[in-house]
Amino acid sequence: MSPVGLRDVEDGARRHNVVAVIGKELSPFEFAVACEFFGIDRSDLGVPWYRFSVCSAEESPLSTLVPGVTITVRDGLAALRRADTIVVPVSALQRHPSRELIEALQAAHARGARILSLCTGAFTLAAAGLLDGRPATTHWRHAAELARRHPSIDVDPRVLYVDDGDILTSAGSAASIDLCLHVVRKDFGAAVANEVARSVVVPPHRDGGQAQFIAQPVPEHATSDLFADTLQWALQHLDEDLSVPVLAKRSAMSPRTFARRFRDVTGTTPHQWTLRQRVLLAQRLLETTDLPIDLISDNSGLGSAANLRQQFQRIVGAAPSAYRRTFRAAAS
Repeated sequence: MSPVGLRDVEDGARRHNVVAVIGKELSPFEFAVACEFFGIDRSDLGVPWYRFSVCSAEESPLSTLVPGVTITVRDGLAALRRADTIVVPVSALQRHPSRELIEALQAAHARGARILSLCTGAFTLAAAGLLDGRPATTHWRHAAELARRHPSIDVDPRVLYVDDGDILTSAGSAASIDLCLHVVRKDFGAAVANEVARSVVVPPHRDGGQAQFIAQPVPEHATSDLFADTLQWALQHLDEDLSVPVLAKRSAMSPRTFARRFRDVTGTTPHQWTLRQRVLLAQRLLETTDLPIDLISDNSGLGSAANLRQQFQRIVGAAPSAYRRTFRAAAS
């Protein structure tokens, strides 16, 4: 499936319509993340930014999980009929979504809308049957309950987010940022996503397969830590040998100790981390240069054009040539 934003960028004028559907007992954080990424106009980046609105099946004002804070919503569920992408933030686990909301989500999905859930919003999608037979995630505290209530869902409590094409689910809180930034990257390319990340002061990319929580999120004494220095060095030398023995030697560790600490710090393996970083570099080069595919594969450390195409298709979901055609103009 091509990224939804490919069509929007190519036709130049149309703005992708994103609608967040919320209810009572809302968590303001995840809702604010959706507003930040989709609701603030960033057309100064040279792309037709999203058109964003909010709707609800319930009467305003809507209570939130913060005492004394309520939200007034103007639109009802009819807004979902024109949505290209629907965002479902946190839902209270003890409240079953209304029949009207379930039917509206089912109808939107049937006509091809892309649907995102943030944190426990996955329970709403599950109640609508939209996650049956699919991989999905939610906050690790509630993953077992999601699997118990809906055994047909392949629930993964470990990852930050799951992109299953037209249905995307995220873990809790900060993982909502990762998923929304991932969607921006799919729709407008790595260069635009990096600018958005810089604007909101977050890392430009955390892989969805990264662990929800890790043993040591930030290396101690990072400025003088050989391990942290090695990761920074690797990012500047992606075209070189970045095997575990090489990286372990630079970190003054045994390969086994290095691999164990790498997973503790990053939540993933050295191989997967390196591969993702190389594909991200290839994305930037495709967007911002005229280099042929062979040179991009060399510069990004992917070795051959065939391997670049294979890994790019697997991770990005598009052929390098199609990606370049779509996002080169937007990046310029």
